[in-house]
Amino acid sequence: MLKNIALLLCVFLIGCKGNSQQNEMTSVEKTAAKKEFTVVKTEAEWKAQLTDMQFYVLREAATENPFTSELLDIKTQGVYVCAGCNTQLFKSDTKFDSGTGWPSFYKEIEGNVAYDVDYKIGYKRTEEHCATCGGHLGHVFEDGPKPTGKRHCINGAALKFIAAE
Repeated sequence: MLKNIALLLCVFLIGCKGNSQQNEMTSVEKTAAKKEFTVVKTEAEWKAQLTDMQFYVLREAATENPFTSELLDIKTQGVYVCAGCNTQLFKSDTKFDSGTGWPSFYKEIEGNVAYDVDYKIGYKRTEEHCATCGGHLGHVFEDGPKPTGKRHCINGAALKFIAAE
């Protein structure tokens, strides 16, 4: 008898999905779907403009392999722009070596980077995308250097570097 009660209790508890978490995810997905961007193109137009890797990262929210970006070791002054629409995203003087294998910055150019919540790997992360075209850039974490304490971990394929004159 006790086994049956314990079994029923377990089934009841397992059946109680965390609706509050499910509602949060649903509302975030609805918010992301409603965003309007200044630069809007068809999938075919993006594919014609971008390399396969750029399309995969920017338009399909993929992640490039670590330590593969040509931008990782650039030390010269300049600005990093969106590979999709050339919006200025990060200044070179905010770049630092995070040791993660992706270009990292402690500060974005305000207004040019937008944020969403991402649950793709099972837990909450803050996703970054270009505020102009919506292209996926990477994620921001709270383990960066001063003065911000942020680590903008960005896919190199999502960026182009423009050296200062």
